[in-house]
Formats: sequence, structure tokens, C-alpha cells
Amino acid sequence: MENYDLVVIGGGPAGLAAAIEARNNSVQKILVIERDRELGGILQQCIHNGFGLHIFNEELSGPEYAGRFIAELMSMNIEYKLDTMVLDITNDKIIHAINQKDGYITIQAKAVILSMGCRERTAGAINIPGTRPSGVFTAGTAQRYINMEGYMVGKRVVILGSGDIGLIMARRMTLEGAKVLAVVEVLPFSGGLTRNIVQCLDDFDIPLYLSHTVINIKGNKRVEGVTIAEVDQNRKPIPGTEIDYDCDTLLLSVGLIPENELTVQAGAEIDPHTNGPLVNESMETSRDGIFACGNVVHVHDLVDFVTEESRRAGKGAAKYIQGKLSNSGQTFKTKPLNGVSYIVPQTVRLENVEKGLELFLRVRNVYKNVKLVMKGDDEVIKEIKKRNLAPGEMEHLTLPVDSIAGKSFEYLTIEVKEEA
Repeated sequence: MENYDLVVIGGGPAGLAAAIEARNNSVQKILVIERDRELGGILQQCIHNGFGLHIFNEELSGPEYAGRFIAELMSMNIEYKLDTMVLDITNDKIIHAINQKDGYITIQAKAVILSMGCRERTAGAINIPGTRPSGVFTAGTAQRYINMEGYMVGKRVVILGSGDIGLIMARRMTLEGAKVLAVVEVLPFSGGLTRNIVQCLDDFDIPLYLSHTVINIKGNKRVEGVTIAEVDQNRKPIPGTEIDYDCDTLLLSVGLIPENELTVQAGAEIDPHTNGPLVNESMETSRDGIFACGNVVHVHDLVDFVTEESRRAGKGAAKYIQGKLSNSGQTFKTKPLNGVSYIVPQTVRLENVEKGLELFLRVRNVYKNVKLVMKGDDEVIKEIKKRNLAPGEMEHLTLPVDSIAGKSFEYLTIEVKEEA
């Protein structure tokens, strides 16, 4: 059995940033385990720009952004294993993994960081009626085929769902010569960033149908067409609103699910709102010494936020290994109220927060000219005016430690309130 101070599971942007930060905080023996054939995770297939604006103050492509962290990891001589699948994590932090080179391996870690990312919801998860021909892809699969494998997935395309990957693939398919006929979204608002709607749809005159869904897929061996229809408030198709499209490809961008099978095996508690583990201010899960960061905790829209969160996990794991994490002092839980769907982290031990408490949240609906109200039980701590709030854009709030230090409350709540 091999022994390491810290094992990071997942070598994407979250795992890389966490491992580097842990080394910067004096953790020596670190191992990064990645199941793909290269480090960098999903960023390797995201060849568009828009990454790194917050972290590097410049616009990079996905592989460029990942490349900077990979180069730093290499320069620090942090060990990593590729093509390696983790099978199990025990309660006492023994990791069972397998690969072709080493066979079956067991590793004892003092601390573990989970950074497995997330996966896409598939056609089976949303039960579209009709036949099951070839030509139905998740947007991420199509992205990998086109950007990395060099295969064109289709010529006439309809996209179901307006998540960021779907919007980016609408532009990518158009640039590769395909005709994107429509992007169809079942909700009354888009699930993607505003900048992606402008740059990927508006700039290419691709129509976006809100409150619509695909109600039928036609075709025998290959997709020959789809039917879309408007939906009512209960998401039921409205008769008489059907539109038929002749197409050979249907792309799905219908949500991302944090990949938490290992988290559950490790015995960490899962938050039903995020589908990720419950974490505290140091990104530690409910299991002692097991940390989590990135899309495995909650789905991010910007990789820069993933990096910031993962650095916090790397630093937290380093403090844990060195016995510097405090379990005493002021402790409270966060609780989403009116209009807020979740808050990360879910618990806070204030002694471990250095300057400001970083909070991430998403709202349930589209709001204009409102304020986010933070309360300690019933006492208002802070109000932040917001011109626009949307479920597709994650909110990042920083609460100075001084504003809550010494106050005794059980819950820190955040809610959306209309401007008076």
C-alpha cells in the first residue's frame, strides 16, 4: 500500500488548482488521479475563448487555461496517474483504484479532495417520445467529436435546452457549416449566461424558443425530423402550437449532474438541492478529512470560480493535514429562503475564515431590480441591490468576517426581496 499526505481525485481544473494550492501550503506528498488519458478535464475540448478573465485578467481558450495549471503542476513535481479509475474510498481514507500499468492499487491518504466534475443528463433522463434513431447527442459529446476527434455530427441541427454547452455548440456547429434551425428551451428563461446568448445565438441569427420543448423524434435509422411545441405553466404541450423541423441531428443541453458516486461511497452527506456534498467554509464534507470542490459540489458557470473554490479546498486540506483546522468557536449553517435555491457552503466555522466568507448561490427565477438580504436568524446583516438575477448565472458574495464576528445566530439566511 502506498502512503500519501493528500490524494486528489480528478485532474480537471478543480483538481489541478487544489493540488497546487496544497503544495503552496507546504503539503509535500500529493497524488492526482485522473481517469482520462490527459490532465485538464473538460477544458481540453472547450476550444472557444472566455476563460481566465477573473484569474489571469486575460481571455484564454479552455486548453490554454488548463495548460497553465498543468505546467505549474509539472514544475512542482506533483505526482499524477492517468487512465486510472478510482473504485472505492473507505471511511479511513484508503483509496482503491485500478489502471493498466499498475493493476489494482490501494493508497492510504491523510486527506482526500474529491474533484470529479459533473456529467450531462441524457435523452433517457427526459423521456422524449418518438423513435430512437442515431443522431441524438448530448451537447458535450458532440463538442468532443468535433473539437477533439474531428468528426462532424450533423448538417441540420435542433438543440434542446439552452444551457451554456448547448449555446456554445450552436455557434460551433454554425462555424463548421451546419445549419442550426432552433434552440428550444422548456423554461420561460434561458439556462445559459447572457453573454453566450448574445455571442452564440443573436450574432448568428439562431432563433431561441422559450417555453417550448421537443414532443416527437422522427426517423428510423437516423433522425429525420423533430416536432416542437409550446408548453403551458405545467410544462405540458399546448395542442395546435406544433412546429415540424426536418433535421438530421438533435443535441441535448438539458442539465448537468455532479458525479458523486464516490462521494456517497465515502459516506459524505448529499445536499438534495445541489446534488453535491454538504461542505463547510474549508470545502470539507461531512466526512472528516474528505474535501470536495468544483462541479462535484455544485455546477459552476465560470471556470474561474471553480479555481477559486478549489484553492480554498487545497488550503483547507493542507490545514487539516497540519492539524490547524478549528472545530470550536462560532458555528452556523446557511439557509436559502424566498427565491434562492441553494447556498454553498452549507455550514461555517468562523474561526477558519481569514478575511471574508465566500458564498455562492443561485436564484430560482429571473428577477429585476431586487435586493439580496442576508440575515443572522432575524437580524439583517447586509443588503445587496441587484439589477438582474437569473438562475443561469451564479452569484458570488463576500461577507467580511467583522460583520458577523461575535454575533450569535444559528442560521445565516439569504433571500430575494423586491425593492420597496
